Amino acid sequence: MDTKQASVEKLLQNPLLLPELRKIGEKVLYKERLSEDDGVLLFEKASLPFAGALANLVRERLHGDVTYFNRNFHIEPTNVCVFSCKFCSYSKLYAKREEGWELSTEQMMHIVQRYDNEPVTEVHIVGGVHPKMNMQFFMDLMRKIKAHRPGLHIKGYTPVELDYMFRKAKIPAEEGMKLMHEAGLDSLPGGGAEIFHPEIRKQICDDKVDAEGWLHIHESAHKLGMHSNATMLYGHIEQYWHRVDHMKRLRDLQDKTGGFNTFIPLKFRNQDNEMSHVAESSVIEDMKLYAVARLFMDNFPHLKAYWPMLGRQNAQLTLSFGVNDIDGTIDDTTKIYSMAGSEEQNPSMTTAELVTLIKQVKRKPVERDTLYNVVKDYSAVNMDEPEESAAVGSGD
Repeated sequence: MDTKQASVEKLLQNPLLLPELRKIGEKVLYKERLSEDDGVLLFEKASLPFAGALANLVRERLHGDVTYFNRNFHIEPTNVCVFSCKFCSYSKLYAKREEGWELSTEQMMHIVQRYDNEPVTEVHIVGGVHPKMNMQFFMDLMRKIKAHRPGLHIKGYTPVELDYMFRKAKIPAEEGMKLMHEAGLDSLPGGGAEIFHPEIRKQICDDKVDAEGWLHIHESAHKLGMHSNATMLYGHIEQYWHRVDHMKRLRDLQDKTGGFNTFIPLKFRNQDNEMSHVAESSVIEDMKLYAVARLFMDNFPHLKAYWPMLGRQNAQLTLSFGVNDIDGTIDDTTKIYSMAGSEEQNPSMTTAELVTLIKQVKRKPVERDTLYNVVKDYSAVNMDEPEESAAVGSGD
């Protein structure tokens, strides 16, 4: 018998364990789907060791000790935005656009060209919603990127950006996604999801695309054969049931399309935004969130932790609570989270440092591409030897 499963079975025999938690543990053991009530109960009643043991069992069933990362680089076209999300520390309203930045196509192509001799596999394009950076602007950019480096995977544009582009172009999401895909867009990041439930969305991001619109754009991408990621912004004014409702909507769409690669919980940070009065979640709460996500999101193959937001040691800790993708970066071009008060104000980690970080907690570091195809297994690589430099993937 598998030692992890045996230890969980022993855990379930504890006479002090609540009967309802024992039932949840049995569902996990026998690979049965958890209900929404189960998800809420885990948040409310489960101890961190209990939730972690179950989540680690699922993680190792799926991936063993493998922990993924990828090498990419970011382009953030602008932080000027027509929307005013309460939690955002990154964007400048269009009325104050002189305080922000706006990159030209030429400037963005210079960023691409900087990585010509680097073994990156992906460019990640995401930023604010700028009225002048319309659908045609980004289609032209992607065509130029593909002409310059055809094999580079373009992951870009949240449904917040895409919904605005499509509405401005007066075309439905299905047509918009088809045109963007034909222009070079390969997959979607997971941003802009925040919390789906309207009573929370109304309070923190009332003026941007709603849950139905977000999900519809991802479904449209999936129908084209594209893959995407999904996120959830947690640890602010939401209740446990709001989190579970959010994950349930994602799980339902995944049942329908199978197009999601990974789920990425994003910790709310309260620096320099309109929600600075809201206390941040504790490390214990963070780890339980990852554990519950791994248990509830049973049809999502991967669970990712974004290490610059959590800090290196806490990111290591997530690998015992269901996470199998640690992410990372060696430059500070990802401004969205550092401006919000993330643990790593200038995110910087070499491939060797990232591999060592993973090995320190007895996991196997594996470089992947965007679609989780293995690029290189570092588990037997001696990182004391010279290694080529490259950006190590970051973001959602």
